[in-house]
Formats: sequence, structure tokens, C-alpha cells
Amino acid sequence: MKHLVQKLLRTHPNIGFSIARLTLGLVIFPHGAQKLLGLFDGYGYAATMESFTGQMGLPSIVPFSVIMIEFFGSICLILGLFSRFWALSLIGMFMGIIFTTQLEHGFFMNWFGNQAGEGYEYSLLVIGLALTILVNGSGKWSIDQLISKKQ
Repeated sequence: MKHLVQKLLRTHPNIGFSIARLTLGLVIFPHGAQKLLGLFDGYGYAATMESFTGQMGLPSIVPFSVIMIEFFGSICLILGLFSRFWALSLIGMFMGIIFTTQLEHGFFMNWFGNQAGEGYEYSLLVIGLALTILVNGSGKWSIDQLISKKQ
């Protein structure tokens, strides 16, 4: 178990990986805050759960996971805490988004409202940043780096 935690926390002390981690965390945070707290013109937890389960017909574990990953995962990414875990969670989540809702709408986002839905270009950017973090860790100035130095 200790070996697994060490692997999870190990990071390359590179500022580029920190930039990827902070960018991803800062971009995802508002989405999680919308869904959990109703900030940034969001609907909050209850309405988000209802939308995902009632309108989309998803089992409740899916919206619950999305809300937790987007809110708590983004905060942990910003802090650099268990970043590999949260990066993997985001990769899985955005792969699911691509295959369930975006693939049929093509590559491009719906900038001008002329498509029936969003394409998957944004999701690919999120997955790319998350893969960088998954492979290399949190980078410089992260809690992961502080913990792994002490071990």
C-alpha cells in the first residue's frame, strides 16, 4: 500500500507540469462550483442531480461522481494533492462525455449555436492536460511534491 501511495505522489519538479495542473484545475473548478454550489449561474446540487437523472436518465452515481470530480478534483489539482488520481478521474469522465454526448456532433464546439450539441474539442484538451499530469505528476509547488520529499 505504501508503495502505491509513493507512486501516486511521485512527481517531476518541473514548472511545466505545474502549469498544466493549475490550468486544468482552474478551468474545471467553475464547472464543479456551478454543479455543487450553484455559483457562476449554476443550478446547484439538487437541480444538477435532477437534470442528470430525470432528464438524461443517468443512474445517480454518474452525476454524483461528476460533481465530486469537478469540484473536489479541481481543488485538489490546484493544490497539487493526489493529482494523478484526479487526472485519471477526469480522463474517464471526459471519455464518457465524448462517447455519450459529443461524438455525434463532430469535432468542433458549438460556438455559433448552429449544431444540435457540443463537439469534443474541449474534451480532448482536458484529456490531454490530464494525461500530462497522469504521466508526470503534479510538478513543482505541489502538496504531492512536499509529501513525497518527506517519505
